[in-house]
Amino acid sequence: MVTDRLEHRIRKPADLLRCIAASITVVVLAALGIGASATTRGVETNIVEVSTSVPHALLATTRPLALFAVLILPVALAIRQLVRRQSRGLAEAAATGVLTGAAVRAADYLLRREAAVRLYDAITMSRPGISHVTALDAYLAGLVAYTAVIGLGRRPRWQTALWLLVGVYALVNLAALNTTVLSLLISVLIGAAVGMGVRYAAGAIPTRSTAEEIAEALGSAGCPLSEMRRVWRPGTGNESRRYAALLSGGGGLDVYVYDWDQQAAGLLYRLYRLVRLQQQVSRGSPLSQDRAVERLALLSYAAADADVPMPRLRALVRSDREAVVLAYEHHDGTTLAEYDGEPTSTQLSRVWDAVLALHAHRVTHRSLTAENILLTADDGVLLLAPPGGDVAATDLQIRLDLAQLIAELALRVGPDRSADLALEKMPADELIAVVPLLQTVALSRSTRAALRRRRDVLPALRKRLLANVPGAEVTPVHLERIRLRTLATLVVTVIAAYLLAGEIARASLATVLRSADWSWGIAALALSALTYVGAALSLTGFVAERLNFLLTTLAQLAGSFVTLVTPAAVGGAALNIRYLQRKKIAAPIAAASVGVSQVVAFVMHIMLLVIFIALTGTSDSHQFKLPAVAYFVLAGLVAVALGVAALPAGRRLLRARVAPALSQVLPRLLQMAQHPRKIAQGVGGTLLLSVAYILCLDVCIRAVGSSVPIPSVAVVYLTGSALGSLVPTPGGLGAVEAALSAGLTAAGLPGAVAVSAVLFYRLLTFWLPVPIGWVALKYLERRQAL
Repeated sequence: MVTDRLEHRIRKPADLLRCIAASITVVVLAALGIGASATTRGVETNIVEVSTSVPHALLATTRPLALFAVLILPVALAIRQLVRRQSRGLAEAAATGVLTGAAVRAADYLLRREAAVRLYDAITMSRPGISHVTALDAYLAGLVAYTAVIGLGRRPRWQTALWLLVGVYALVNLAALNTTVLSLLISVLIGAAVGMGVRYAAGAIPTRSTAEEIAEALGSAGCPLSEMRRVWRPGTGNESRRYAALLSGGGGLDVYVYDWDQQAAGLLYRLYRLVRLQQQVSRGSPLSQDRAVERLALLSYAAADADVPMPRLRALVRSDREAVVLAYEHHDGTTLAEYDGEPTSTQLSRVWDAVLALHAHRVTHRSLTAENILLTADDGVLLLAPPGGDVAATDLQIRLDLAQLIAELALRVGPDRSADLALEKMPADELIAVVPLLQTVALSRSTRAALRRRRDVLPALRKRLLANVPGAEVTPVHLERIRLRTLATLVVTVIAAYLLAGEIARASLATVLRSADWSWGIAALALSALTYVGAALSLTGFVAERLNFLLTTLAQLAGSFVTLVTPAAVGGAALNIRYLQRKKIAAPIAAASVGVSQVVAFVMHIMLLVIFIALTGTSDSHQFKLPAVAYFVLAGLVAVALGVAALPAGRRLLRARVAPALSQVLPRLLQMAQHPRKIAQGVGGTLLLSVAYILCLDVCIRAVGSSVPIPSVAVVYLTGSALGSLVPTPGGLGAVEAALSAGLTAAGLPGAVAVSAVLFYRLLTFWLPVPIGWVALKYLERRQAL
């Protein structure tokens, strides 16, 4: 008896990947058309030159034949679909083709507008001597979308016919100068992206092997079945379907079916992990279902050879060309994830014994989650077949496996019990090597999700393990190739550099330096130097201990070099904490002192901004008018802040971020309140820092031959520096220049003059101190002050 339930429609991961790939390629081609117009135009010229050598009579004969063939192809496909009684799929394909053609026609119309003229010229390669051409081919895009929804991937003859006809159609139109290479490529890719996207969203009609065919294939492999039924159980494997089967001679099988249509499932996630993590951590799995099944079989045979309690692989067979089937012996029991009570010490000990037996043969499981640990009768334990593991595993892979086991058990039985069991089963020196790997990024996906809800588990687990190994030195282990924060900083830096390049294009720095009044420039340079004195006073005022003022000033100057490679307000704070620690100030006190100085600086910044905005409003002759977009940005920020504060999750996030800082800053602030002289020094230094920067910007404006009222300059500086602190680029690069230039323009300066003044200001306050800061950094390192 066979019981099955096949899906009417399935989503193929490969369709989504093709859609994404086609969309990305469209963007890349459009960018190449704009940025590398000379190269693309050269290719186009070569094609046109070749086409001129083709006899005109041949072109005149071939073109109508090609057009007729391209028109008749969708009709032939429609007849084929009707014969196969797939009218619904035909209707979806026809609707998609028509809508794609209409959308491409609309896009072609929009490309002719003034705002998109540069992209239009790039696609059409507009130049004298060429007749007017359309930017995109609506019919070609619609045809490709139509055939993509129908699906020709498993029908090589139809696929060959399609691309042959499209190629002839393209060559004929290129020869007639009716289109361009970019236009054809983008049209085809748009059609493919839309067609694959619709096909993935709507689902494709499955051509999978039925349960009867799978049972017949297992019977031919020596596993005759008397009963087989579909089961629906969540798991971590990559299989498409699961069945429970009974053997004719008694006993049961767990049948896992890997269908061809699910190839490349989870590829995007695996690529993300591969890029972000080291190769031994990311566990990249093969794209082909055949390779994935072969790995599973190899791991099962290796586990059987190690005498590890895992279900034995009884059969590995292929059902037609559409599926590969794995059949394991069935064992009654309950997975740890479904277990109602708490597992016994005997069960947990047997789990560890099974894992250590695997590791003794250099085999890892790599999916030691609660779903893959089966608890059987009489306190028995089985490890279910892993979806991915390692044979001939390295030491790092084995330690990662152990870290996963310890973390997963900590979620089930608590950090203390899991740590005690690990200490019982492992030598202390080996355990110390596992502790640094207790990072969320190194664990399984389901474990990471559970740990996000229980953030206290990993810290408690590490603390418990280290408390039992006193005096042990834990070496940090970096498992990531690149952090998300680093990637975001890189992307924002590239954008900022692009914006800065656009600003510099409006005003040459060399021209600015030649035309600047250097009597004002010397004053601006002195004010720039004064900012480091203010920063030193600010830090000294919030440290109870006595600091050498010269060395403290040099430390602030060294921070100008550090900010070249770190986001604004991050590198300087870290350097100050390090400087205070080298002065024998405890790390918590050093962090609290720097935190107090930053909090006071923030409060002073807001107060000055409010005061100067009020002053600009009282002046009728020089009112500072923000651009209209600034009000929308301000309203958006306020809305986001109110939304975060209104949601419980947002309030929890704020508490998690703010509470640790306040717990350090408030006690230190209360302690410093007992020394009014120190408070006055710190506040005075903070005020001097801001005033010096404001006056420096004002003097730079005067150096390029213009002037703006001081209150307006102050508002521009205070706003621009705040944006520079928010944007995670080195020294606020790009964001500060854009904000200051826009602010000075709004204050009444011509755009070119505003950009010149800002470039001069940034040269004196950001770029010029960099080499001097490097010298100061090296000097402090030699003095062992950093």
